[in-house]
Amino acid sequence: MVRNRVGWALTYLYRAGLLSRPRRSVYRITERGRDALREHPERIDNSVLAHFEEFQEFRSRYATPPHPRPDISTQAEHPGADTATPEERAASAYRELRATLATDLLERVSEQSPEFFEQLVLDVLHAIGYGGSREDATERLRKTGDEGVDGVIREDTLGLDLIYVQAKKWAKPVGRPEIQRFVGALHGQRASKGVFITTSSFSREATTYAEACLPE
Repeated sequence: MVRNRVGWALTYLYRAGLLSRPRRSVYRITERGRDALREHPERIDNSVLAHFEEFQEFRSRYATPPHPRPDISTQAEHPGADTATPEERAASAYRELRATLATDLLERVSEQSPEFFEQLVLDVLHAIGYGGSREDATERLRKTGDEGVDGVIREDTLGLDLIYVQAKKWAKPVGRPEIQRFVGALHGQRASKGVFITTSSFSREATTYAEACLPE
């Protein structure tokens, strides 16, 4: 229990920018953390962390549970503060654990090269069943002459049924122009299937355009 709470406390403080993480499992207090400690010497809890935009963004990445998660401080100081059932607490912890794992994984991927991300996307798609069990089912295309696609997956033995893949390692949202270029590239390849994956997000205009391109 203590180890679990320490782990969540470190995660929250890191997401709020009060701690830095120079390497895995190593944390260091930041200047923001020192300022927060001077302003709140007795207690730094979720109400303090909620003032930081980074922490708000982190908490918004998973669905809001029906009851708030316990604070990073000990519940002994506030008996009865958490009225959630054991099932609700377990579901909330699971959602937050997934969100934390996804955020950590995304950060590690973002530190790699675009070529690494392109190959990673192809490997993941192959691992979840695209292309079957063939070892040569995926191919990462080189930058020169890729015509708007980064890779291809062969779904059948003869390589007649193809899925074209675009992988964007971006920090900013992917907009409609990028989706339009990808759709144009698919038309150029006479392809009927395409997958566009990014480390960021898609704008509303991009999503609307993509939905409009779906077959009836």
